[in-house]
Amino acid sequence: MRNLDIFNESKKYMPGGVNSPVRAFKDATVDPPVIKKGYGAYLEDEEGNTYVDFIGAWGPMILGHCDEDVVNAIKTTCETQIAFGAPTELELKLAKHICTTVDNIDMIRMVNSGTEATMSAVKLARGFTGRDKIVKFAGNYHGHFESFLVSAGSGVMTEGIPGCAGVPEESVKNTIVAQYNNIENIRCIFDKYGSQIAAVIIEPVAGNMGVVPAKPEFLKGLSDICKENGALLIFDEVMSGFRVAYKGAQSFYGVKPDLVTFAKIMGGGLPCGAYGGRRDVMEHLSPMGPVYQAGTMSGNPVVMAAGLATLTKLYNNPYYYEKIERLAAMLENGVKEIAKEKGLPILVNRFQSMMTIFFTNEEKIENYEDAKKCDTNLYRLFFEHMLKGGIYMAPSQFEAMFLSVKHTEKEIEKFLDVMRTFNI
Repeated sequence: MRNLDIFNESKKYMPGGVNSPVRAFKDATVDPPVIKKGYGAYLEDEEGNTYVDFIGAWGPMILGHCDEDVVNAIKTTCETQIAFGAPTELELKLAKHICTTVDNIDMIRMVNSGTEATMSAVKLARGFTGRDKIVKFAGNYHGHFESFLVSAGSGVMTEGIPGCAGVPEESVKNTIVAQYNNIENIRCIFDKYGSQIAAVIIEPVAGNMGVVPAKPEFLKGLSDICKENGALLIFDEVMSGFRVAYKGAQSFYGVKPDLVTFAKIMGGGLPCGAYGGRRDVMEHLSPMGPVYQAGTMSGNPVVMAAGLATLTKLYNNPYYYEKIERLAAMLENGVKEIAKEKGLPILVNRFQSMMTIFFTNEEKIENYEDAKKCDTNLYRLFFEHMLKGGIYMAPSQFEAMFLSVKHTEKEIEKFLDVMRTFNI
């Protein structure tokens, strides 16, 4: 079937024809390719068109599509283990691997998605501190849990939704929204609510209002304020964990969070998430403590096998990160050079292998308010041009591009060649 035929028929059975809103290309004038195959740095749709992939399933495919070691781990495990809802050695192996190779993770709890990881971490923080309020940052997206859908980034930002229908006011009354990279704003919030705040959750490298890294001095100040007030600091590394470095963004900033959430890469492309951190905090989880959280498919053996194969390969090959950093810098520099030559209003934000091309005349983008000033229509035209040229990237201005170890200079040059033919 043709891409459009499949997409149109899907609308009869799935809202908007998709299972996640951004996939619908709602604001674009092109139809979404229906993907049939992924290999290395490439995708192929149902009509046989090929694309260089700069999304990588929104981050997790750091080893490229269908990495041989990951596929073999999945195949081998499936022969004897699919699902039990019971303890397995594979979940121990992955938990032990993460706890012994990643800083500040004494204990970890496996879940099935990034949303589940972040919502569970917040519930744990509330249970540990006995407080109700949490602080999140405008433009940071932590999944679709009710408490987080206030000034969120990602698809919420793309759709222009201020919050979300179906979320009662009482569900967000204990959520305080702060300004990213503004330490004075945080001080004011804690001066007013400090004794009521259970935790602050933050993307140390925001990727859902476009890529916006936290300033080092901001994160350090935030950590100090949390400690002074007895609030937990939660790093949402769902996107940046194992991506910007094996040990995540926290390894760049030298800030020690109390809890860290993971997903994306740690499942090797399969549905997976986790949250971990200080032993005294994690021991508040049931069955050891009073904070209840459960999941029949948490620690699923097939997912654990894929995750263990992925993280082991990344850990054993640190030069992978050097390679993708070099290629990402090549891409960034090329985009800037072309933008200058063509007079395009472009600002590039990049943190290692995460990058966003912002269409804006602003000199810097450091927070949600800066990001909202971007020219989303011009980005749409750019996105459509790139897609027609065989470059698969996010349809939203407020998302990130990702590289994999399977990208080479050839794929970077392909991106730049297509961009050179873009005209306003």
